[in-house]
Amino acid sequence: MHWRSTLAAVLGLTLAAGTTSAAVAQDAQHWPPKPSKQTVIGQPKTEHGCARIEKSLPTLKDWPKVDSQLDGDRKDEARIKAILADMTLAEKVGQMTQPEISAITPADVTTYGFGSVLNGGGSWPGAKKNATPQEWLALADAYFEASKQSRTKIPAIWGIDAVHGNNNVYGATVFPHNIGLGAAQDPCLVRDINEATAEQIRATGQDWAFAPTLAVVQDDRWGRTYEGFSEDPRITRAYGYEAVRGLQDNAKKRISEDGVIATAKHFLGDGGTTGGKDQGVNASSEKDMINIHGQGYYGALAAGAQTVMISFNSWTNDVINEGKVHGSKYVQTGILKEKMGFDGLLVGDWNGHGQVTGCTNGGCPQAVNAGLDIFMVPNDWKAFITNTIASVQNGEIPMARIDDAVTRILRVKLRAGVFEAKKPSLREHAGDAKALQHKELAREAVRESAVLLKNDKRVLPLSKRSKVLVVGKSADNIGNQTGGWTLSWQGTGNTNADFPNATSILKGIQDTLGAANVTFAETADGVDASQFDAVIAVIGETPYAEGVGDLGKRSFESARLHPQDLAVLDKVSGKGKPVVTVYVGGRALYMNKEINRSDAFVAAWLPGSEGGGIADLLIKGRYNGFSGKLSYSWPGEACPALPGEPAKKPLFKLGYGLRDWQTGNVGKLDETSPGVLCSGGGGGTATEDLEIFNRTDIAPYQSMIGSAENWGGTVVGPDGQASHAELNVVQSDVNVQQDALKTTWTGTGPGQVYLQSPAVSDLRGYGNANAAVVFDVIVHQAPANRTVISSHCQYPCMAEIDATQAFRDLPVGQKSTVKIPVSCFSNKGLDLETVNTPFLVYTDGAFQASFANIRWVPKAGADPDALPCT
Repeated sequence: MHWRSTLAAVLGLTLAAGTTSAAVAQDAQHWPPKPSKQTVIGQPKTEHGCARIEKSLPTLKDWPKVDSQLDGDRKDEARIKAILADMTLAEKVGQMTQPEISAITPADVTTYGFGSVLNGGGSWPGAKKNATPQEWLALADAYFEASKQSRTKIPAIWGIDAVHGNNNVYGATVFPHNIGLGAAQDPCLVRDINEATAEQIRATGQDWAFAPTLAVVQDDRWGRTYEGFSEDPRITRAYGYEAVRGLQDNAKKRISEDGVIATAKHFLGDGGTTGGKDQGVNASSEKDMINIHGQGYYGALAAGAQTVMISFNSWTNDVINEGKVHGSKYVQTGILKEKMGFDGLLVGDWNGHGQVTGCTNGGCPQAVNAGLDIFMVPNDWKAFITNTIASVQNGEIPMARIDDAVTRILRVKLRAGVFEAKKPSLREHAGDAKALQHKELAREAVRESAVLLKNDKRVLPLSKRSKVLVVGKSADNIGNQTGGWTLSWQGTGNTNADFPNATSILKGIQDTLGAANVTFAETADGVDASQFDAVIAVIGETPYAEGVGDLGKRSFESARLHPQDLAVLDKVSGKGKPVVTVYVGGRALYMNKEINRSDAFVAAWLPGSEGGGIADLLIKGRYNGFSGKLSYSWPGEACPALPGEPAKKPLFKLGYGLRDWQTGNVGKLDETSPGVLCSGGGGGTATEDLEIFNRTDIAPYQSMIGSAENWGGTVVGPDGQASHAELNVVQSDVNVQQDALKTTWTGTGPGQVYLQSPAVSDLRGYGNANAAVVFDVIVHQAPANRTVISSHCQYPCMAEIDATQAFRDLPVGQKSTVKIPVSCFSNKGLDLETVNTPFLVYTDGAFQASFANIRWVPKAGADPDALPCT
């Protein structure tokens, strides 16, 4: 993790003197050049009937062969060959194409012969968030029957991101996210949860779960940290095995109707990117890829995982240059299919092939040739089919590679039993309300997942006769406790009403103590904490998912990221009554201030829909109490170590966790604060980008619109929308899915879109570094009137430049990157020491543009394409 050296041996190779450059290239490209006899990994040793979390794992010298427990039926291969011989090229490419349900009709499935469809996060039948199981099943039936009406009659399968239960479905129980399950250190629990998830998926008609995530996360700045079970590959390997057993119903020959197809993801190294940057670069040596990032796959493939999802990240260092692994033949074919012996199908991630050099979303021969079998191409599927057929016909893609891909797709479908299956609504668990509900199992998982970090004077558990004050923004917020990948992609935009069968943490406390003994005051205003036996504060992160959740160069200091939480604790601590703090979040943060103000401190992670499991632990009763152990070390400093820096000592080590009878020895913690950023502030020279908006607001900045309707500013909501008569904002795509603010000025009056912080920041370092304000933009309609870009140092302290002609010169409908030297603003009076609004666009005429990836970039002011200040 980031509290120790994560890239200790990036190279790991010593080259002999006199070696030729050709030999160096051949030997250094992949470690080791000549492997010894290949290790074979099969079924793990067990404990209590489930995979054992080993005390240590042997260091492997090369990629092992994995012996899968699901080997199918030998007769399948002859059947596949016969089907393949009867298929046209277009039908084969159709099997390789996976569009999103919002972008196709059942008739398209018949016409184009899609092999599968995908369900993006926050996508529902008819775009209906509260769609019933019957509405899900109706669409599943329509796709299935449409595929059976095609000439080949090959059934289509439907894949869904069911990553902590069937989390897209209204009313379904959702379980703790993987970070919490890792803290439980209970592989049997993971098996049971995935068995339940398979039932939930069958209830709504899908065949295929895009789970489990097997990232061995090494830097918690990554916004997907909570999707990884642990920073420890021992846990991930055992869990990978049991998660797949649970999803696929422990299949050996065929997956039964009690199971669904599992997906081991994301291959390879998504949890090891430099700086924890989503879709970034993993600079690990091959040795570390084998022994850290590969371990979860050894467990999952041994259990018979039939599909693997390739990762968005690149794999590049001084001796390895695979680039985006969506285009790496060595990763896909050399490692996975040949060395590890995987005979299932390899599926891409959302338009990931479009990120390969020379490719677009609509076509990527490099990724086909690398070994990708199914392409997740949500919207550009027509172009993909056309271009892929053309690439085969012109010889860019060998027909043998197409046949191999379709062979693997058909093999998985036969093993999943879909050729002989009834339509989804007639299968096991279809439409069964009980199959969606697993409340007791989820509540048990919450109890096992929570970790007790501090318990001064054995405050916990509280007496059943306690009168308590409950405070904090997450006490009665099921959206916060369920996190990202819940109903919506980012988990945002949800209210308690969206969870009709769930229990908030507050409700769990009320049910346990009696409502009359519980007073709730979210902000702790207007109440006297001294009048209660104890205070329970429920604080932490708000929902996010991939990309949006990255911390970048922001510090890990929770008090900076979520200042309202510390404000609540300040109101209730020191009143003579114990304060029990429950942290709800997707990663460990630097929380020394919050821990100091707490007599007891509990990491509840993202517990899912059954918040009552927390009350089971806080209040003395029939349960055994805390047993969770940290599966990620807890930071002792606000700024993580960077590659090449000495490791930083964690506050709580991996495996730490108190039982009820233990108090720990936390003491008074240092409250040193570096500020909002870990680099780039003050009077020095900035070296890192200051991210302001990247798919979403980057704290402390908040996107807003202003006009005569409200010059004070209307916040752009979590759904990416805000509206005045003069202008409005909605989400749009510039670089990736929903990463931009599409702003439309109606021409009825002046208005502005901007990013603002409630406090000022010292950004002199960016002036010293000759930085530029940089943003990506698509101009949809050029500005009719004068349009300015400005930065403010608390209005009326500000500086602006006239950007009218710059916007008019940009190509309409195409992405452009604009760079404006920071000196353009400082020369006009911007006080860089007190900046609160680093980006603002204002006009009073008609104008429409999508703004994305807004940042201040050191040295970019000197780039040849930086705009002149005039």
